[in-house]
Amino acid sequence: MIAELAVETTGPSASAGVTSRRLPWRSRLALGVQSLVVRLVGPITLIGIGLVMRFLYGFKFHDLRDIRHRFKTELKANSGPVLIAANHLTFVDSPILTWGLAPTWWYVFHSAKMPWNTPERSNFAANPFTRVVVYLFKCLPITRGGDRKVVTLVLDKLAHLLNRGHLVLMFPEGRRSRTTRVDRTQAAHGVGRLVKAAPGTRVLCVYLRGDHQDEYSLLPVKGETFHLATSWLEPATEKKGLRGSVDITDQILTRLEEMEEEYFNLR
Repeated sequence: MIAELAVETTGPSASAGVTSRRLPWRSRLALGVQSLVVRLVGPITLIGIGLVMRFLYGFKFHDLRDIRHRFKTELKANSGPVLIAANHLTFVDSPILTWGLAPTWWYVFHSAKMPWNTPERSNFAANPFTRVVVYLFKCLPITRGGDRKVVTLVLDKLAHLLNRGHLVLMFPEGRRSRTTRVDRTQAAHGVGRLVKAAPGTRVLCVYLRGDHQDEYSLLPVKGETFHLATSWLEPATEKKGLRGSVDITDQILTRLEEMEEEYFNLR
């Protein structure tokens, strides 16, 4: 695992596409170590979080078997980079979404398919305990609006992971929606930059919402039942630089808005 992530492929011959910048060897080594640690402790952490969500909080999903079947079928049928882009309503959207797409025991045997994600450092990595927790759940904390070099390095790490068969999860809205609807006002165009940095990336748009999610909140209500819809997108743009990143992000947000409209039409 460490060796796999530490190998850097360069040049146009790489079939999956490569990052625009060579990732420093220390960063590649750190990713390999983190992946190995996650894999070793996965049977405890992954199954444990699944049990907590299922039995302590009583979370459930509509049509869970169908959701998981479609997810696994699509991953088997299509190789190449996959980025998950989801709407954002609560602090725990990431583990709920991950658990909804596949059972936690499945990730124990398919570690690369447990998505990497980028939580806000001030919320999830502010003390030693939370830093350990997010490390074990494949997180690369980031400071929104922080130093551009640091943010760029995180995006380069994610592109490196995408090109090596790992799934990545990002929230293109940039923060939890204050209106409980898809909110473009704080759009994080890093998702567009990442798609451009990993050519051939397919985006799995995910719309996640609890039945009782009617107002801005930190956590879902106990016993919540979730609606989870998925839609595949292959964004493309002829625009360059920032305009290209914005264009791709807009395409993803438009798809999420369409999925949201469908949800409310059927409610």
